[in-house]
Amino acid sequence: MSEARFFVDAWDPAYGASFEASAGGPAAPSSAQVDPDVELPATDWRAIGARRDVPAPDVVLLVDGVRRIDASVWTAEDDGGSFPGIAASYAAGVVRCDLERGAAELAGARVGRGLFTASPSAQDVVAGRIHYPVHRVGGTGELSKLPAAVQGPLTALEVAVSDAARVDGDLLVVDGPLRSRRQLPRTLGYIKTQHSQYLDARLTAVVTGLAPGQRSPVFRLGTAWGGYSWYLRLPVAAGAPWAGIVRMECSAELTPAEAIGLADLSLVTLPRFASTPYKDPRAPQNLVPIAGLERRLRGLLGDARLLHRVLIAAAGGIRR
Repeated sequence: MSEARFFVDAWDPAYGASFEASAGGPAAPSSAQVDPDVELPATDWRAIGARRDVPAPDVVLLVDGVRRIDASVWTAEDDGGSFPGIAASYAAGVVRCDLERGAAELAGARVGRGLFTASPSAQDVVAGRIHYPVHRVGGTGELSKLPAAVQGPLTALEVAVSDAARVDGDLLVVDGPLRSRRQLPRTLGYIKTQHSQYLDARLTAVVTGLAPGQRSPVFRLGTAWGGYSWYLRLPVAAGAPWAGIVRMECSAELTPAEAIGLADLSLVTLPRFASTPYKDPRAPQNLVPIAGLERRLRGLLGDARLLHRVLIAAAGGIRR
C-alpha cells in the first residue's frame, strides 16, 4: 500500500485553518439552494482567467472591523435572578488604496463600546471618558451567544466609515460576508475561511483545480442573505486543494451581467494585495492592507488590562 500524501496548511495553527475541513474540503454541506448556471451552464463549468480588457479600478477601499471582550459581567436583579453580560470594545476602519499612485492610507476609523446583556435593569457603564452603552439582547442572553451580538453594531460602524470614504468609481471590499451591507454599490464580500460546502463534487473539482489568478464561474446562493458568489485562488505555492482560495459575494439586487463584471474586476484587483507566508501567518488570504488595518484598529481599542480595571471599579455604578 502506498503512503497517503499530506499537505500542510500555510496558516499559523493559532488562527485555525483556512478551511474547516473534512477529507474533501469545507466540512459542512450547506442546505442552501444553489443556481450554478448564472455565468455558464453547470455542464460547462471551467476555470476563468483574468480578462485583458478589464482594468483594475483606480481606487480600492478595504474595510474591516475588530472586536474584543473586555470583561464578562453578571447582574443581580431585584427578583433574585441574574443575567450574564459582556463588556466589549470594537472598531472599524477603511484603507484607501490608490492603485495609480501605488499608495495606501487609512481613510477613516471609529471605535465603539457596549455592554451586551439581556438584563432589563442594566444601565450604561460610564467611567470618565470611557462609556459602555447598554445593548439589550433578546432571549435569556446565554453567555456563549453574547459575542455574536457585537456583530450588528460593528457592521453599522463599518458601513459608516465606508460611506465617509467612498469616491466615484471606487471598489469597496468588505472583509467577511456582506450580510446587511448588500445595498452598498460596487461592493464585494471577501470570505477568507471556507466553512460550508455549497457546490456538488463535480463543480467543487473545478474550484480546487483553479490555478493562481483564476476564478470559478459565478453562481447564486439561495441563503437568507442571498446573492451572487464565486471562488478565486490567490497567488500561492502548490499545496492543499483549498490553499489560497477565497469566496467572493456581491448583491442579489444586481443583474447577472453586473455580477459577472464584478467577478472579473475582483480577479484583476485582489491578487495584487495577497500576503506572503513569511510576513503573515494567514497568507495569502489575509490581504496586506487588511493585516495593517487590523493592527491599527486593535491599537485603537485601548489597553485591555486598563479597561478591565476600569470596569471593575465602575461595577458599583451598574444598576443591579
